[in-house]
Amino acid sequence: MSIPQSGGGPIEDRAQLAEYLAAGCKPPEAWRIGTEHEKFGYCRDTLQPLPYDGPRSIRAMLEGLRDRFGWAPVEEAGHIIGLTKDGANVSLEPGGQLELSGAPLQNIHQTCDEVNEHLREVKTVADAIGVAFIGLGAAPIWRHEDMPVMPKGRYALMTGYMGRVGTHGTQMMYRTCTVQVNLDFASEADMVQKLRVALALQPVATALFANSPFFEGRPNGHKSWRARIWRDLDPARTGMLPFVFEEGFGFERYVEYALDVPMYFVYREGRYIDALGQSFRDFLKGRLPALPGEVPTLSDWADHLTTIFPEARVKRYIEMRGADGGPWRRLCALPALWVGLVYDRTALDAAWDLCRSWDAETREALRVAASVDGLAAEARGLKMRDLARDVVAIAEAGLKARAREGAGGLLPDETHFLNALKESVESGQTPADELLARYHGDWGGDLARIYRDYSY
Repeated sequence: MSIPQSGGGPIEDRAQLAEYLAAGCKPPEAWRIGTEHEKFGYCRDTLQPLPYDGPRSIRAMLEGLRDRFGWAPVEEAGHIIGLTKDGANVSLEPGGQLELSGAPLQNIHQTCDEVNEHLREVKTVADAIGVAFIGLGAAPIWRHEDMPVMPKGRYALMTGYMGRVGTHGTQMMYRTCTVQVNLDFASEADMVQKLRVALALQPVATALFANSPFFEGRPNGHKSWRARIWRDLDPARTGMLPFVFEEGFGFERYVEYALDVPMYFVYREGRYIDALGQSFRDFLKGRLPALPGEVPTLSDWADHLTTIFPEARVKRYIEMRGADGGPWRRLCALPALWVGLVYDRTALDAAWDLCRSWDAETREALRVAASVDGLAAEARGLKMRDLARDVVAIAEAGLKARAREGAGGLLPDETHFLNALKESVESGQTPADELLARYHGDWGGDLARIYRDYSY
């Protein structure tokens, strides 16, 4: 999850809220790719999650990355809770999941280099203290009581609130991981088309990257339990956003939606102030119970936007949020998929043509079916595997058209980063299917084997 935002004075005119989003518009030559991925850390001998403190801990990992690789620390209330370097940052999810939010990069070759370097650094520090990391969509064995709590005020507020607004919120916070990519738009119209494609096709990404078939020590009946969790978390801030597909949608309509999402907090001088369930609309009027008489800043608006969790999200860029965390190849494949779909105009138009006739019920049915059955899903006459084949082909054409060379010119484009997805479409097997086959096959039902066989 995001670190506190900074910059921006008091909001004097409501129009500033939409202008804040519109300020993200960039010409195509300035478009960048920001990839984020989370992973679970655990002690090698006990297979238990890392506590925050101690010789084998999250703190030890962050301090090791700081001391050995030159990352600058980010602190909250005297605790190291993140790192920054060269436009990237390392942050913590509530249960200690370690997240890299990558720098804005020009192509997937650079993204892949960044992923490789980060995982190398993490493994170097982890090996020295007897811990390891694994990429999965959900913790396969650990129960809620096994999970540590990170010393971040934001998470302390959210934990109690989650139980009042949904049934799976703390599972999301403490026991899931994702990979996502953040992409730019050129104009309001470009944002609208990209967001519509992102939301409509997010279930396809969920299916292709499904990697969480276990929970609390046994199969859970879903290929993506992480995606299942998001369906019953907090309806005020999650979902497929049907209004995005209505005529006239744009920055202002997204602002209206965001203003109706209940607040979590206000960040002031290193402290999170409880504003749970309160209204940003009241804040604009100086009537927020948490800070009576005070009006928000643009930083408060930016913070509020980070507390909204639909399947695709608008800030000053668009976040694609539907994929499970996973193995190395898929950390590079996720940005390749979406860059191919939306950074080439012909591909973007083809992707929109594929899904523009779907109604809200179809999009939601695909979302549900993807979490349950992955690529084997069917919904309202649509077969997910066929959709995935079409989507990956459109993305491949888009990457070919981009023609971003790599490896000193030896690679003519970025299409090879889609190979893992093409293999899944061809076989019909997601990572979750592979894990289930191992569980029922050579693992003999011993789920602890997943750590040995699938850690980074």
